[in-house]
Amino acid sequence: MSGADKVKGPASYFPSIEKKYGQPIDHWKALIDGQPGMTHMQLVNWLKQTHGLGHGHANALVAHTLAQRGKEG
Repeated sequence: MSGADKVKGPASYFPSIEKKYGQPIDHWKALIDGQPGMTHMQLVNWLKQTHGLGHGHANALVAHTLAQRGKEG
């Protein structure tokens, strides 16, 4: 994979998130979508406290999910 093909941004964390926590990214995105009305940081802290994710992983999932939500809405 060349540098131009490398995944950038929050999605670059997805393979390690799936490997570490044993759940597909869609699982985490569905959990985030099931928490309407929470801010970015509230969602990050919720994932960390409730599901044991690390800060970087939680932040990447929330950033990506909220960005997708913005494109769909």
